[in-house]
Amino acid sequence: MLSGVYHFYLLEEELVLLPQKAIWFPKYQTLLVSDTHLGKGAHFRKAGIAIPQILAQEELALLSDLISELNPQKLIFLGDLFHSEMNNDCDWFVLWRELHQKIEMILVKGNHDILPEIFYQKVRLKVADSFFVGKFKLMHEPPKLQEANYIIAGHIHPGVRLKGKARQGVTLPCFYFGVEFAVLPAFGKFTGKALMKIQTNAQIFAVVGEQVIAI
Repeated sequence: MLSGVYHFYLLEEELVLLPQKAIWFPKYQTLLVSDTHLGKGAHFRKAGIAIPQILAQEELALLSDLISELNPQKLIFLGDLFHSEMNNDCDWFVLWRELHQKIEMILVKGNHDILPEIFYQKVRLKVADSFFVGKFKLMHEPPKLQEANYIIAGHIHPGVRLKGKARQGVTLPCFYFGVEFAVLPAFGKFTGKALMKIQTNAQIFAVVGEQVIAI
């Protein structure tokens, strides 16, 4: 099993929080990642901003490592798998998908997932507005109104600020579990972090290097 993980239990379900900023559901053999934003680097390169081309390849390689370690039956992307329009990074995903043909892949569609439907069909991605894993309803954005089910979402790219001595501090990606919904950290490296407004009784797990720790 991967090191640095945190075993978390919610609604009598086991969630393994991974330092790769993903969740593993052992009972359902399902891997969940959010906000990879593939193609974001190419989007900015097109605008003349120097972003390394290797970013998308590194993120897909990291996913391959997780697949090799966990052998999931399902891989669910919790929205914003792709950043915007078609670009060269999408070609890398096509090649990567061919390496993992046996895994069912599902995209809970996010606001940035605007590629043509024919592309999703080509790479055998099932697209849905929401999806269930056990007792959890998966959505891209946290709910604005109370839901009947506990929601696991993305979209926000949550971070937590840890303060040290002499006014030093660092903002780290985190898993946020509130009373009614949870938010995953962004899997993509080329994403920002938004400080969460922490609810009463919320639980926070920060990603510190290669380890997930409770805050």
